[in-house]
Amino acid sequence: MAIDSDCGMTSIEGLAPAAALFHSLADPVRLSIVQRLARGEARVVDLTRELELAQSTVSKHLGCLRGCKLVDYRAEGRQSFYFIDAPELLDLLRSAEHLLSATDRAVALCPTYGTAADQELGARTPEVRA
Repeated sequence: MAIDSDCGMTSIEGLAPAAALFHSLADPVRLSIVQRLARGEARVVDLTRELELAQSTVSKHLGCLRGCKLVDYRAEGRQSFYFIDAPELLDLLRSAEHLLSATDRAVALCPTYGTAADQELGARTPEVRA
């Protein structure tokens, strides 16, 4: 799969894995977990306390990130320590931050995916988006 336009035409189907990757990171809770794990390993209890989220929410999102092989854990006794399993993820997030800076965070104004759209969607659907 290539997303680089210099590599020639890529079919819509060929871009599905890239779209799935970005979708896996499209939730603010998952991004906050990744951001926290970028600073070092953490247990679920650490994440729930630091991010002020329910244990079930953190566990659900960690499951998603683990399923995408972006995050993994190591067991130490009865505790599990989660960490970023793909160092390239940190590069991707740094690039995203540079892009957000370069565009003056204009994506936040996007009528489909921007901040206002998220607030409107949240008002219509009370469940947590996965």
